[in-house]
Amino acid sequence: MKRVVIIGLDGFSPDLVERWMGEGRLPALAAIRKRGAVLPLRGLIPPVTFPAWSTCVTGVNPGRHGLVDFTEMVPGKYTIRFMNSRDRKAPALWNILSRAGRRVCVLGVPGTYPPEPVNGIMAAGFDSPVSDAMDRSFVYPPSVYPRLRGWHFAEFQEHHITPRWYPEALASLERKIEVKEAITLDLLLSEPWDFFMVVFGEADTASHHFWPLEDPTSPRRTGEALGMKHPIRSIYERLDAVVGRITARVDEDTLVMVVSDHGFGGADNKALHINNYLAEQGWLRYGKQRGGLIKKAVLRWAPVRGRGRLFRRFQTYAEKAESRSRFGGIDWRHTRAWSDELDYFPSVRLNLAGRETQGVVAPQAYDAVIRELCGLLERLPGVLKAFPRSVLYTGPYVSRAPDIVLDLDWSGGYRYSCIRARRGPVLENLPPVRWPGGKEAGCSGVHRNPAVLAANRPLKVEAPGMLDIAPTVLDYLDIPGPEMEGVSLLTGTKPEAAPSRTEWMPHPGKSYTKEEEMLLEDRMRSLGYFE
Repeated sequence: MKRVVIIGLDGFSPDLVERWMGEGRLPALAAIRKRGAVLPLRGLIPPVTFPAWSTCVTGVNPGRHGLVDFTEMVPGKYTIRFMNSRDRKAPALWNILSRAGRRVCVLGVPGTYPPEPVNGIMAAGFDSPVSDAMDRSFVYPPSVYPRLRGWHFAEFQEHHITPRWYPEALASLERKIEVKEAITLDLLLSEPWDFFMVVFGEADTASHHFWPLEDPTSPRRTGEALGMKHPIRSIYERLDAVVGRITARVDEDTLVMVVSDHGFGGADNKALHINNYLAEQGWLRYGKQRGGLIKKAVLRWAPVRGRGRLFRRFQTYAEKAESRSRFGGIDWRHTRAWSDELDYFPSVRLNLAGRETQGVVAPQAYDAVIRELCGLLERLPGVLKAFPRSVLYTGPYVSRAPDIVLDLDWSGGYRYSCIRARRGPVLENLPPVRWPGGKEAGCSGVHRNPAVLAANRPLKVEAPGMLDIAPTVLDYLDIPGPEMEGVSLLTGTKPEAAPSRTEWMPHPGKSYTKEEEMLLEDRMRSLGYFE
């Protein structure tokens, strides 16, 4: 009987995979290539975890599935809210297969909290708002929770990096892989399933923080922790071994695909301050700065396992402080455009009248202003291309995206970090003390396209993309699904969409509580997404 396994290796980079396969260090992936293919996988612009995995499992672009980023702007307010699985507006593979009577097991996929009722088992990804320990809200059905205990634990902080931090962090990542592998193999062998998907995030974390230790030409390489030998390669080797043990336990009729959401590259030792550029060009005016100093102190110095308690005590203040940290210090009445200055999602938003409470750009001038601003941003050092959001996204949820998305320049082998600043230079040379990236200097390793795809079957598409994964799964299992944008990699054609008898609706899971939002924000920051 045909079955499908997807092994997600968040952050696996095709150049590193090719190098280390060639050196004989990734035998499991090399064995898959002998039967099928290992190829670069075309990712999204920008290469962001949430929308990439959601595109992977829905077969549609973020403008259709709705998960454009971890957060979205609250309409009419200068603040954000965290998005979760309830915000996904297109059916994922587990929804389609469950409705077709197939059994699924889904572990650790980003964008799956709160877990959905499925025909099988689902354990939410790293976006689940937990810190010290798991609870039953993380799992569907709750009865399997005891078997998943230990899947997520924040074992080390990633805000204040010292030389001693590196070996401790690497050991923690290795422990996490061991625990996740044990849980994965237990369910793989003991539960009935037709579709099994698991995502490991340890290579992503290692690449964010250990890049200069692996790359001898990194502009951020210092003498700190250079006694460590190839920490990223070590994580790749461990995860390759996991791939080998999983593939050894499935039969010949099982389609195995190993997928990453993006690759990685190194950050330059220069920082790009987009808002300072907008201010210099007359598009933004600064006002009185207000920030979240108490919250920063908690994030940097509080014990990891005690942060939940501190957030519960200060959650009202912390929520306001974060909004002020991100959006404070701007004189909105004299600002036409601004940036969140997120390193993983460089972008610019218009202060649009009728959409923002103090908007100044007339709606009828939107297209002309976007064209003018894109031209201005493409003259900014470090920016390769400025895309109007309508170029990158199509569908009913394009409005969730920033107005302009920036594709940064890698022509020198590294790219600038986008770091939040209020006033000062447009470009900043970071001092060596900030190169590790733990002091609001952007991570030393950053997301980059393309991603990776490995499959144990010959593929008919030479340049596969993230949109092609879901159609391939449905084609192999001979399950009709909704209209998707990608093609089956096994045939090179788009599967015929089945007429839908009933409109799929997002599940009515709960929203985040205030405390959960703070804990989730802490995790996003520790993983390098927020400053």
